[in-house]
Amino acid sequence: MADRAQRREDVDRAYRLQAQAATLGALRYTCIGLGLITVAHYAWPAFRKQTLPFKAFLTSTFTIYGLVVCADTALLSHEADRRMAEMALRKEARLDLSRRGLVPTETEIAKWKAEREAALQAERPS
Repeated sequence: MADRAQRREDVDRAYRLQAQAATLGALRYTCIGLGLITVAHYAWPAFRKQTLPFKAFLTSTFTIYGLVVCADTALLSHEADRRMAEMALRKEARLDLSRRGLVPTETEIAKWKAEREAALQAERPS
């Protein structure tokens, strides 16, 4: 049951990270879009003649692009970090189990992780 709770916590952490990155990315790219559209409005007479809904469409395009790209980048980065940490933990488990003379199967690695977690919990002051 603790594994399920840990996964839920990881999912919630990833969601918060992604939502924060999406918000900041949308804000950043909205500002960039507004700046570029303002410059284009004052620099090119042909752009100045464009309708307000078209300019709003361009601004929303910048906003959506920033939201999606920044959220995706943050989530991919988080997943890569988690994967590297998991690989390092599994490598440590395989080495430790091999030193004990055990074959590092998935079951043994799961037991090793549970033992390690219990040892870490015991070391922590309450």
